[in-house]
Amino acid sequence: MSIEVNNESGYEVDEAEFAALGRFVLDEMHVHAQTELSILFVDTDVMTELHIQWMDEPGPTDVLSFPMDELRPGRDGDITPAGLLGDVVLCPEVAAAQAVAAGHSTVEEMLLLTTHGILHLLGYDHAEPEEEKEMFALQRKLLLTFLAGRPTG
Repeated sequence: MSIEVNNESGYEVDEAEFAALGRFVLDEMHVHAQTELSILFVDTDVMTELHIQWMDEPGPTDVLSFPMDELRPGRDGDITPAGLLGDVVLCPEVAAAQAVAAGHSTVEEMLLLTTHGILHLLGYDHAEPEEEKEMFALQRKLLLTFLAGRPTG
């Protein structure tokens, strides 16, 4: 699995942890081992530009997903074909503000947003209540399982 993590935000990020999360989520979703994923951290100016360009909405947002090969999750014993999954772009500054409001760390917020972004790349959405329920439950399960396996200390 090729997971590229780049930090252009100026915010300190443990790139190895986000690569590990990406691998974990793709493994859990039965995505082919040769699939490529990019995770990019940007500042608020870049995120604002992307948000306006791609979503036609003002200001920065927390996470954007840019799918490439429109891969979908596989199933146990039936993995998805290899391909280019796409890009997840995160803004740590926005994540930090959301983390305070949610009562957890900025890193946990960014891990949540990364999981959320990867699920979007795999075709999940939350426009309708049932879709939101499914996506957010899966996102929570994946993140909590990943965090439970993290070394502490």
